[in-house]
Amino acid sequence: MNKKTGVMIFFVLCAVVSASLLAGIAGAAEVGKIGYADLRVALNESDAGKKAKIELESLIKTKQAAIDEKGKSIEKLKGELEKQTSVLSGEARKSKEEEIERLVRDYQRLVQDAQNDVKKKETELTGSILKELRDVVEKIGKDEGYSLILENVEGIILYSRKDLDITDKVMKTFNDTRAKQKK
Repeated sequence: MNKKTGVMIFFVLCAVVSASLLAGIAGAAEVGKIGYADLRVALNESDAGKKAKIELESLIKTKQAAIDEKGKSIEKLKGELEKQTSVLSGEARKSKEEEIERLVRDYQRLVQDAQNDVKKKETELTGSILKELRDVVEKIGKDEGYSLILENVEGIILYSRKDLDITDKVMKTFNDTRAKQKK
C-alpha cells in the first residue's frame, strides 16, 4: 500500500466516524418528552406520607415519654444521694453510686433502642411508599410517552422549566391509586 492509498483510507475512516457521530448526536437531539419529580416532596405531602408521619411522631412521643421518665428517676436518685452523702456509710454510698451507674447504662441502652426502633419504623413506612411512588412515575412515563424522568434529589437539578416538574401529577396519581385500592 502506498502513501496515497493510506491517506485515502484515513479520510474515508474519518468520514465514516464523523457520520456516525453526527447520526448519534441527531438521535440524541430527538430525546422526546423529559420530566422530573421530587419524590421526597411527594412522600411528605401525599396522603400516605402524612399518615406515616403522624404514626412516626406518635411512636417518637411514646418512646420519648419512657426516656423522660427514666431520666427523671435517675436525677431523683442523684439528688437523694447528694442529700444523704454525709449520713451514709462508705459502703452504702458506694452501693447507691453503683445503682445510679447501672440505671444510667440502662437509660443509655433505652435511648439507643428507641432510636433504632424509630429508624426501623421510618424505613418500614417510607420504603413501601417510595416503591409505590416509583411505580407511579414509571406508569406516568409509559402512559404519557416520556423518554426520561429524573428524580430531583436535594436540588441536583439546578435549573429546569417548571412545566417539566411532574411531582404534583405523581402525588395526585399516587393518592388516587391508593384511594381506589381501599374501596
